[in-house]
Amino acid sequence: MVKFYIDGKEVVAQKGETILQVARREGIYIPTMCYLSKVKPIESCRLCVVEVEGVDGFVLSCQTPVTPDINVITNSPELYEHRQNIMKLYDVNHPLECGVCDKSGECDLQNKTLEFNVGSQEFTAKDQYRPIQYWKYIQYDPSLCILCEKCVHVCNEVIGDDAIDIYFGGYKSHIIPKNAETLDCTFCGECIAVCPVGALISSDFKYTSNAWELRRIPASCAHCSAACHLYYEVKHDSIFNPDPKIYRVKNEFEFATLCGAGRFGFDFENRAKKDEKAFENAIAAFQKADTIEFTSFITNEEAFILQKLKEKFGYKLINKEARAYQKFLQNYGSYSGKSLYTADLESIKKSDFIILLGTFSSSDNPAVRYAYTVAHKHRKAEIINMHPIEDDLLKPIVTKFVKYEVGSEEAVLAMLLDALLDNEAKKKVGKKWFESLDIGYLSAESSVGEEEIGEIIARLQRKKRLRETNFTLILGEDLYTHPRAENIAKLAGIIERFTDFQVMLIPPKTNSLGVALICELDDEAGEYTIGYNIKGDFTLSALGDGDLDMPALNQQEGTFTNIDKRVVPTNVALPYEGYVLNDIARALGVSDKEYTIEFTQELPQEKGYQEVAFDDLPNEFLNDGTEQRGYVLKIQKVNLSRKNAEPIEELPEFNGTVIYRCEPVLQFSPFTNKAHQLAWECDLVGSEQFSVAAKLEDGDHVVIHSRHGEIYKKFKIDKKLKGTIALLGVSDMGEKYFAMQDSYRYEKVKITKRDEL
Repeated sequence: MVKFYIDGKEVVAQKGETILQVARREGIYIPTMCYLSKVKPIESCRLCVVEVEGVDGFVLSCQTPVTPDINVITNSPELYEHRQNIMKLYDVNHPLECGVCDKSGECDLQNKTLEFNVGSQEFTAKDQYRPIQYWKYIQYDPSLCILCEKCVHVCNEVIGDDAIDIYFGGYKSHIIPKNAETLDCTFCGECIAVCPVGALISSDFKYTSNAWELRRIPASCAHCSAACHLYYEVKHDSIFNPDPKIYRVKNEFEFATLCGAGRFGFDFENRAKKDEKAFENAIAAFQKADTIEFTSFITNEEAFILQKLKEKFGYKLINKEARAYQKFLQNYGSYSGKSLYTADLESIKKSDFIILLGTFSSSDNPAVRYAYTVAHKHRKAEIINMHPIEDDLLKPIVTKFVKYEVGSEEAVLAMLLDALLDNEAKKKVGKKWFESLDIGYLSAESSVGEEEIGEIIARLQRKKRLRETNFTLILGEDLYTHPRAENIAKLAGIIERFTDFQVMLIPPKTNSLGVALICELDDEAGEYTIGYNIKGDFTLSALGDGDLDMPALNQQEGTFTNIDKRVVPTNVALPYEGYVLNDIARALGVSDKEYTIEFTQELPQEKGYQEVAFDDLPNEFLNDGTEQRGYVLKIQKVNLSRKNAEPIEELPEFNGTVIYRCEPVLQFSPFTNKAHQLAWECDLVGSEQFSVAAKLEDGDHVVIHSRHGEIYKKFKIDKKLKGTIALLGVSDMGEKYFAMQDSYRYEKVKITKRDEL
């Protein structure tokens, strides 16, 4: 720890912290324009300069580490004049269009021009022709750009797209797509979020509202298990329509990051009113039913209500995707000794060595991708991606790609385990199990050579010699519904227990972890089923296509249990005038609560939940970036199994035409697909090699004969894709999407052209 002084106040810092970091934590203001906490210091604005007693000239507080006993001065007449002159330069020829600029009212340039009393322009420069650029969801106006470089750094260091760059030309400098004619990226929109002026804006939001007219509602993103913090910004639809409407989504960009689905896929609400006849039919259906089948696109409180219904009436609770995850988590715990996995997004960012297995993370969970991108960019972390399909988006980040055969995940994990454990640890696990491993067979069947495993271990050992000891194993959705999922989970638990690796088990859907912890799920349905967002004999649907309407997640108050094991609150962005699940529970005598969120403090404490009322849950970030959202579940000890993991005798084979269920980037479910900016058809996407093998041409309309019935798609060739496995997105298929989440993501299918039928 280092003690020093800021404006005469004694403060304490950790070694390596900068003056600006400490000042922000202590609530001491130092102006900045280009600084962004989550990227390396950019050093372009020079506004953050301070004085240090005994040092000639100014120093940049954003990059200067503290030293003992220095006295930092953050404001003086000289500093004020310096900062004022910088603002005069920023304001040269800046268009005076604040009245119509989308950033007006929340513009850093506007605010600091006032702060430093720049009331006139005393000099000028010859202006340049700077045409506006239109990049799909994003518009770039170079005449407004101040070249702070935030957008470039966040795109490279956090998102990993590295899709934009600066064209250097003196006064002609501007932002350009990198190595492309137009912007080629995942359209997360984070460049819009970090832009301090109106240079980068949402094309959809442009000229629709003034910032000060919008009501900001804190919430959690409902699309994936990261449940990222966001704000829905709402006002009335028009002067002719007083109904509220979401105009845009924003985030705490200084510390948190949001993907494009969260930013642009916001209007998935279900506009419905109370239908008393439909409600009566629903109650009658519940009285007749023996099964409730539901999805994980629900809150913790709704999951708790379903569990209470089960306890009173004996319903079977079916959620096949969450049940697979629940079993995996339980088997993992019985061999790790811990109720939950240990890694989180922050620990991934601080990792030095990361192995990905069984996840197509660029689309499965972008927050995970952003986390290991930060690790790679800031800590030079090794990223080992093990998967049957190479993800083109990850090529700039992944340091080694290991391709294995479909279905051989168990073999790959077993070979990793064998290489990671020393003899002493193998004795504790069960030496006979390791002796039973036929490494030659596993290597041959998985197509992962012993030399590849050896190279991974060699890279790991090099990190250890550098005293870099933060290692993470990230496992994904491919494993939870694998035919050998139970044993794979046990092997993951052993790695957690006996190696230096922290493990993350990415929850596959928005609230899969919450459902897995709160609900006693069943494996087989009964004879009469109530479906909640999935087809049943009687269907409750937030998509508006069922027998009784339900609210979407942007119309609900409640909590999610996210990927960080954090119970995070979400709030109502848009009103809902129909019935909710709690109304049904009240009618059936299970609930005496007026509001669903009254169950928040009753969530099961034996599973790590706390007795905290919804209104008492914090939902903010502190100045130093500390996340204060809800609370984190406590990891509990689990009794270890006395049995060895099962021997690996024979691996499943997937020959012929194989597809992989994988949503396109920005698509997670029918709810993202319902949003007006993201509503598109999902194609069957294959490589040129696949098209030859399947005898298909680009643009062919095909029928996929799968275990889920006939699926009608258009075939598209992706020249960047390699191999003979095609990607199938199903988020455009409505409630059928939910029924397809219960099985292994790879499937051998038959594909025919529709014109041949």
